[in-house]
Amino acid sequence: MKNIQNITSAANPLIRLTHAIVHTQRRAAKEGLFTVEGLRLAEMAAASDWTIRHALVTERAMAGERTRMFADTLLERDVPVYLVTEKLFSTLSDTDSPQGVLLVMERKQRISLDEMHAGAYGDEPPLYIALDRVQDPGNVGTILRTADAIGATGVILLHGSADIYSGKVVRATMGALFHVPFAVHVAAEELTLFAQEKGMDLLATACDAEARTHFEADLRRPAVIVFGNEANGVSEELLCASEHIYIPMRGYAESLNVSAAATAVMYEALRQRIHS
Repeated sequence: MKNIQNITSAANPLIRLTHAIVHTQRRAAKEGLFTVEGLRLAEMAAASDWTIRHALVTERAMAGERTRMFADTLLERDVPVYLVTEKLFSTLSDTDSPQGVLLVMERKQRISLDEMHAGAYGDEPPLYIALDRVQDPGNVGTILRTADAIGATGVILLHGSADIYSGKVVRATMGALFHVPFAVHVAAEELTLFAQEKGMDLLATACDAEARTHFEADLRRPAVIVFGNEANGVSEELLCASEHIYIPMRGYAESLNVSAAATAVMYEALRQRIHS
């Protein structure tokens, strides 16, 4: 088995590459790479079929038996593991409290909606969650995590949504990124055509006179449910092509956070499907 190698210089090419990936989204996209930070998330990534380029760990992290076992597992799989100082690791970390474990991983090749649909599994009618210019990384990550929890067929990110590979999104998914099928950089027209061709209902969250509550909608049917931008909601183009649903509220709040709204609708879909 290969041994853990030491890196002490910030000028090391691998460190410089990792630094660029963490701090420059354009470079990360160009290289087709992203980072996963934290032991638990790294373990979940390693348990998936995603490719790990290399791992960086600190001496403090390696003092823990769990981290040592994780490093051994990576080495057995011929994944290079490098030991770096706490100071050097802090320049690579994207978190306030670095845990001393970081993976550099390959991004999945972008797939089309048809390719995602062809790879779908399960006996239930498909249920896709579409995000229309949802820009907050925490919201995007939380919605992916919830989509995983309810067994959604896939998540569709339209143009203008947060980068699914950003550190904040990856952390907010809590590992769901490695399990939920997703398509990115999708145009509104492409989404509308996809729903029509596959015989799926296209639903969008909106508060208007035409909307009905999400309790009234038949969410047992094949469906794409669209959630809109935090400030402006779903685009006019998609609103014109979809049926509208809303979440009833009885208090004084003007609206729900988009991830909270998505959670409410997704769990209503799960409830209907369980009891159908």
